[in-house]
Amino acid sequence: MGEDGILSHPTGPRSDRIHAQVLAATQELLDEGGLPAATVDAIAQRSGVSKATIYKHWPSRTAVAAKAFGLMMAGELPLPDTGNSREDLVEQVRHVSGFYASRRGEVFAQLLAACVDDPSAAPYFREYFLAGRREAIATLWQRAVDRGDASPGTDIDDVIDILFGPLVFRRLTGHYDLTDERAEKLARTALDGLMRPLA
Repeated sequence: MGEDGILSHPTGPRSDRIHAQVLAATQELLDEGGLPAATVDAIAQRSGVSKATIYKHWPSRTAVAAKAFGLMMAGELPLPDTGNSREDLVEQVRHVSGFYASRRGEVFAQLLAACVDDPSAAPYFREYFLAGRREAIATLWQRAVDRGDASPGTDIDDVIDILFGPLVFRRLTGHYDLTDERAEKLARTALDGLMRPLA
């Protein structure tokens, strides 16, 4: 296990092929039935890779699913580029809200909940799903800083939590519909505080 919590798995042409087969099978199962469908037995049967070998590559089935899901979602939410910092961020919040409202958003919620009970999977969720999302928002925020629309002293993790944390809460609790209209209102309210005119 590396310092980042990611298991050091076998490498080489054969091991790399096995790793890819398992991820591809897991992606299919997640799309077909969400996390409940992606059991180790089902992954082994679909991929043709033994359970013992799967456990040489990942510490748990939730870890496999987290990596597979992160790779599925890479590039699914292209960054907006309207030429306006505020509108880029509003559009991104709308996109993310739409994702959370989708079938794959349900898988996201299942994985997030499963990582609470499976700490060995949490590093995979952070590395293969959350890190890419964080990098995307950091890019949008840096654009705003470069244009003089936002303070360079604002912590990017605070920006992310303020803009997107409520969407995660709404996805998990179901107390508030994830609509474009509500996402836009949320984003504009948050940005009124985050992007006040600089002194």
